[in-house]
Amino acid sequence: MKSQLSAKTSDQESASSAVGMLPTEAQKKLQCWIRSRHLICSGNFFIFETVDYSTVDRFSECVTALGGTLISVEPVDKIWMGNHRQVLLYRAKASLHNPCYKLRQYWIKYGSFRTRFDVNA
Repeated sequence: MKSQLSAKTSDQESASSAVGMLPTEAQKKLQCWIRSRHLICSGNFFIFETVDYSTVDRFSECVTALGGTLISVEPVDKIWMGNHRQVLLYRAKASLHNPCYKLRQYWIKYGSFRTRFDVNA
């Protein structure tokens, strides 16, 4: 009896961790990155730039929660943070399969055509 109960709880825990992020939470995070100029829309793709690779993992989770796929992640450049430290700038490119009109409209209203790491910005 006790082993059956522990097996049920472990199955429930694994099922809840497999669900991942909810679409509403993912959309809120993407909207925050649009406002902070980390995320831009270019054609049918969303381009995300950051200096922290764990943030790229969170971006990937958000995109998959909304039904999209992460196409590529590339180290683009080294940028200076202060006088003595250089960090890698990562650029992630994603595509959302379902038309996210709300997210695209949000980018049109609050977003920019350049990220915060663009030199000419």
